[in-house]
Amino acid sequence: MRNDKVKVVIWGFGAMGSGMARMLLKKKGFEIVGVCDKNPEYIGKSIFTLLNMDKDEHPDVVVKGNIEEVVTEKCADICLLATDSFTQKAFPKIKFLVEKKINVISTAEEMVYPKANNPDLAEELDRLAKANAVTVLGTGINPGMMMDLLVVCLSGVMEEVESIEVSRINSLSPFGEAVMEEQGVGLSVAEFHSKKEKGKLAGHVGFRESIKMIADALGWKLSNFTQSMEPIITEVDRKSAYGFAKAFDVCGVNMEGYGYIDDEIKIKMHHPQQIEPQLGGVETGDYITLKGNPPVNMAIKPEVDGGIGTIAMCVNMIPHVINARPGLKTMLDLPVPRAIMGDVREMIIDED
Repeated sequence: MRNDKVKVVIWGFGAMGSGMARMLLKKKGFEIVGVCDKNPEYIGKSIFTLLNMDKDEHPDVVVKGNIEEVVTEKCADICLLATDSFTQKAFPKIKFLVEKKINVISTAEEMVYPKANNPDLAEELDRLAKANAVTVLGTGINPGMMMDLLVVCLSGVMEEVESIEVSRINSLSPFGEAVMEEQGVGLSVAEFHSKKEKGKLAGHVGFRESIKMIADALGWKLSNFTQSMEPIITEVDRKSAYGFAKAFDVCGVNMEGYGYIDDEIKIKMHHPQQIEPQLGGVETGDYITLKGNPPVNMAIKPEVDGGIGTIAMCVNMIPHVINARPGLKTMLDLPVPRAIMGDVREMIIDED
C-alpha cells in the first residue's frame, strides 16, 4: 500500500463538486489539496466553512477563483472536474490539467463517450493524455452507469440481443443551477419552446453518448440517432435546492432517444426528469428491458439517486483512473465501479 495519501483537486464546487468533497473527507486515504470555483461567495473561504464540516485532522483548503492558483505540475494525483456538460467546453480545462500531468475525471456528460459527438476532440484528448502519461475519464450516474454501462453488463448473460429499451424516471432536485438552466426549469411553456427552437436548451445531455457506447460494446454499427425533448408542466409550485417552478410552468423535460441499426430502431431511451416529482404524483425508477435470448428485465424503484450517484461514481473511479494506462478512457475500458469502503491506497497499484 502506498504511504502518501491520494491527492485530489476539485474544479467546480457547486452541488456535485461540494458533494465530492464531502465524500472524500469521509473516506480513508484521500487528501483534498485544492479547490477552484468562480462563485465570488466561495472564493477565499475554507471548504470546511462552506461544507459546515469539522476540519479534524484534514489540512485546511481555501477556495480559489483562478485554477492557476490551485494547480501546478504534479501537485495532485487527480482532478475532479465538475464544471461543464459538453466536451467542447470542458476541453480547454482538461487540456490545462493534462499538461500539468494530472489525471482527470470529468462530470461532463459528453465526456462519458466523447467520440460519439466530438471524435476529433476525443482523438486530441487521447493524444495529449498519452503524451503527458496521464488518464482522462468522463463518468457519472447517467450517462456513465444507469442507461449505458449497466445495459452492457446485463447483456453479458445473453446469447442474442434483439433490441433494448431503457427508461430512467428521475428527480432533478439534487442537481445545481447549471442543470436547472439546461432543463428549462422555471420557464413558462412559451419561453421553453422559444429557447428550444433557438437551441438554447440542452435538456438531458448524453443520449447520443449512451447509445453509441452500447452499440459499440455489442458490435452494432449505428446508422442513425434521433432524439426529442418536450416540457414537463407542473400543476403546483415546486421548489428544490437550486430550482423553482411555479404552477403551470416547466419543472423538467421529457426526452426520448433512438438508436438505429441498419435503419431499424434497436435502442430506445425514455428519460423524463423533473424537480420534486412526487409533487406531481410521479414515482421514480430505473428500468432496462433487453429482448433476446434469454430476455432480461430489470427494475429499480425508486430511482438510484442522481446526485449521490454522480458523486459516488466520480470518487469511486479515482483508483481505477490512477491505475489505468495513459490515454482517454471510457467506462467500457476500466474495471467495474465499486464502492470504496476501505483505505483507497490499498486499491492503488504500486508503480514499483
